Amino acid sequence: MAGKVPDFEATLRTDTGKGAARQARRDGLVPGVVYGGGEDPISINVPFNVLLKRLKAGRFLSTLFNLKVEGHDDVRVICRNVQRHIVKDLPTHLDFMRLKRTTKINLFIGVEFINEEDCPALKEGGVLIPVRNEVELIVTAGDIPEVLTVDLTGLELGDTITISSIKLPAGAKATIDRDFVIANLQAPAALTSAGDDEDDVVEAGDVPATEAKED
Repeated sequence: MAGKVPDFEATLRTDTGKGAARQARRDGLVPGVVYGGGEDPISINVPFNVLLKRLKAGRFLSTLFNLKVEGHDDVRVICRNVQRHIVKDLPTHLDFMRLKRTTKINLFIGVEFINEEDCPALKEGGVLIPVRNEVELIVTAGDIPEVLTVDLTGLELGDTITISSIKLPAGAKATIDRDFVIANLQAPAALTSAGDDEDDVVEAGDVPATEAKED
């Protein structure tokens, strides 16, 4: 589950418009806006290098932050959009949404597989075939999981892992209203092919007499 909410520091941007945003980028900053929560939107700037480090760390769009802006009360936010340069693919603008702990939001959460060493299927040379690397959940802002954990302990060849196999945070649910597949454990292709070849082998005694006659 989510641990301590990390701080995210920004500065207030008093000038608005495209000109101010371009100047911010020239100064090594990324402009953004904070909206929602029943309050007026505010414009902010975030240091480019700090933002890039956060983005490279992963899960930026599913992480709850404690936003700190001088002159404003700290507020919990989540980033809803990162605009990027069409050629350089670098961040050019951010949209943050204010949240309360009880706010319900839709987020894609990554899937993590653990205890592979305790999985009989993998010990037998089987293969884990992920079907979904992330799952969209409706979650409470105060209980956003970092990942969805799948425990492979004891799973056998042919087993199917579905969303019901995963323990979700209290109050969370998948946006898909059925027990959909997360991953499968399959026999290795080499063994499957060998089995198929064996099925195709016909013993001499099994050949019908009419087919065994020479023309």
